[in-house]
Amino acid sequence: MFPLCVALTGCGKPALDVPASLTTVGQATPIAVYVRDPHGVSKLTATLAQNGAQYQAWQAPAASKGADTAFNFEIGVKTTPQLHDGPARLILEATSGGLFHGTTRLEREVNVVTLPPLISADSDQHYLYLGMADLATMNVTGSYTSAGVRVGNQTFRAWPMPDGKPGLFSLFAFAWNMPPGTTPLAYASNSAGNDVTTPLTVIFPKKEQPVYTQHEIQLSDQFMQKVLGELDPNGTGDPVVRFVKINTEMRQANNKTLSDLRLKTAEKFLWSQPFTRQSHAQAEATFADVRSYMYHGKKIDQQVHLGYDLAVTQHVGVEASNDGRIVWAAPLGIYGNCVVVDHGYGLQTIYGHMSRIDVHVGDMVKRSQIMGLSGMTGMAGGDHVHFAMQLDGVQIDPKEWWDAHWIQDHVARRVDLPGFGK
Repeated sequence: MFPLCVALTGCGKPALDVPASLTTVGQATPIAVYVRDPHGVSKLTATLAQNGAQYQAWQAPAASKGADTAFNFEIGVKTTPQLHDGPARLILEATSGGLFHGTTRLEREVNVVTLPPLISADSDQHYLYLGMADLATMNVTGSYTSAGVRVGNQTFRAWPMPDGKPGLFSLFAFAWNMPPGTTPLAYASNSAGNDVTTPLTVIFPKKEQPVYTQHEIQLSDQFMQKVLGELDPNGTGDPVVRFVKINTEMRQANNKTLSDLRLKTAEKFLWSQPFTRQSHAQAEATFADVRSYMYHGKKIDQQVHLGYDLAVTQHVGVEASNDGRIVWAAPLGIYGNCVVVDHGYGLQTIYGHMSRIDVHVGDMVKRSQIMGLSGMTGMAGGDHVHFAMQLDGVQIDPKEWWDAHWIQDHVARRVDLPGFGK
């Protein structure tokens, strides 16, 4: 004989789910609760428990007949003023619309945060130049989940000061195309939706700002065929259309891949000496050159070159600019065979167009170590190394990192860089 619950419908319990990201309750925190029950939901309640007391924070205003229902509402101190900062428990109960009104209970540990964090930034004067970097220190008190420096729409993370010293620091960039009047802001946020900022003290020396050069790149039929054969081997149609697509869409995708490598950075300094430039190399192109691509006398595209093209001789050994860890060692579209070295705290160097790669992801490399050979893979018209740097995914001008005095003034003295200058 079958059990009664098998013979009858409507005796099941709802499936109840809430996103794992819900860990904090603030003034009015949005909640999304998902309930699945073939007979709908007759009741859904949200209760907050803290210090032995329970407070009903919300109840669905009406039953739902849908099999899949998303309930969106807000809970927090605005609706439950009895709450105070500290741990609490969110209790969700959903009751089936079926005959037997089965009930499912879900509990989630949360943290109540009612106050925004407090942030103070250093009083240093930060001399900023287009395309270059700087370091700011700050102190944050109260509950926060992220902090750092914002420059326009770009965000640079803050890290604990080395060797357990109090406070935070952030290496940040002022991008080559950032409007010059943009003021960098130190910020701190928490998951309750609080966000506080304070401006850094900045100076933009007008006479010393870089002036980006303009170049015309003459594309030969041979180079066009080389690029298309390597980067779009199965493509068909107008060669110019295919080339421009590579030079724009593939370039954007490749730069996105590079930017995402910021998530693979070490949370410590992996270097203690100034960065070095490829030995005996001549710079055939510099940072943020504006390139007009000419084909048969007609301009077909324009792009900005975010690095240095360093040439010595064919198949010269490509040197690591500083100590670090390999986070990319593989072909990468327009960059050809490419190596990326992480130096910690979001600072990374990029080496493109190599003919051979002799390192692997995870390898530790030393300053000036040979990582492979130069070449002309990818969007390269001759044998050279495309050398670039990025900071938290934003490509920057490397030249200041080759200067020991700049590193001392802008980085080492502000964080007492371990081992620098020794």
